[in-house]
Amino acid sequence: MVAYLIRRLINAVVTLLVVTLVTFGIFFMVPKLTGSDPALLYIGKTADKVALEGIREKMGLNDPILVQYGKFLKGIVVGRDYANGPDVQHCDAPCLGYSFKTEQEVTPLLMDDLPVTFSLAVGAAILWLLGGVVAGVISALKKGSISDRSVMIVALAGVSLPIYFTGLLSKQIFVNWLGWLPEGNYVPFLESPSDWFIQMLLPWITLAFLFAATYARLTRANMLETLGEDYIRTARAKGLRERAVIGKHALRSGLTPIVTVFGLDLGALLGGALLTETVFNLRGLGYQAFQAIKTSDLPVILGVTLIAAFFIVTANLIVDLVYSAIDPRVRLG
Repeated sequence: MVAYLIRRLINAVVTLLVVTLVTFGIFFMVPKLTGSDPALLYIGKTADKVALEGIREKMGLNDPILVQYGKFLKGIVVGRDYANGPDVQHCDAPCLGYSFKTEQEVTPLLMDDLPVTFSLAVGAAILWLLGGVVAGVISALKKGSISDRSVMIVALAGVSLPIYFTGLLSKQIFVNWLGWLPEGNYVPFLESPSDWFIQMLLPWITLAFLFAATYARLTRANMLETLGEDYIRTARAKGLRERAVIGKHALRSGLTPIVTVFGLDLGALLGGALLTETVFNLRGLGYQAFQAIKTSDLPVILGVTLIAAFFIVTANLIVDLVYSAIDPRVRLG
């Protein structure tokens, strides 16, 4: 198990390095290859020549590309200075960049938004995992029944309807028409747990509805396949109770693909749920990315991209470890 863990950790670190290299290439090398001036992308096309030369000096854009990448990595590990003579902006580690449009470090800006995205992603993930798996298992055990068909119809609707439609519709019904839920801004958990829960309830349900539909269909398909295996029939022939057959044998095998998908979905959401955050006015990473795209604030876009990649790689690592615990054969791969 220790050797497997070390291998997965090394793979995760290598993957993150590759991600930083690719991301750096997209943001710094591609503009040069296409004949654009990277400095214009960081300060805007209305800047004068003096300002552009200052940005080139601070960003080190006149250095060889490998030197620029080295400074980029150094900034993430130990921090860096953006200096042009006496004009110096220090960026503490992990330095994901410096926004010259808003004159602030990217990392603290994104860390302020992270609790919002974390609250949204984790709360919705719990709902969609429980709801999707339970609905899928019930649907598989009652294949062809009215409950099975009802679950699949709801799941199809959940997969088909875009989040901005269900989000706006749910706000109109539960906030404006029925008045059951308030319309307001995000309340930090430590400030008021009850207000935090009430404010996040509708975004959780809306986001979970989209994902739960997929998980219900996936769980149903896996369970139907597993229930047809010989070892399930053998377990039943030995006289095991149906609850033990489903819980210890069928569900365990059927959940392994769910674990993989769940980890990747949660990791991707932790990098920002752009549409959901925008619909519900939640100032998380997705909302910040949307604002940065509108203003072409590349350092912020770069920072969100790296954070999203970090969460996906980390989630993939955790999935591998959970997967090895569920099915020990993967440690030999």
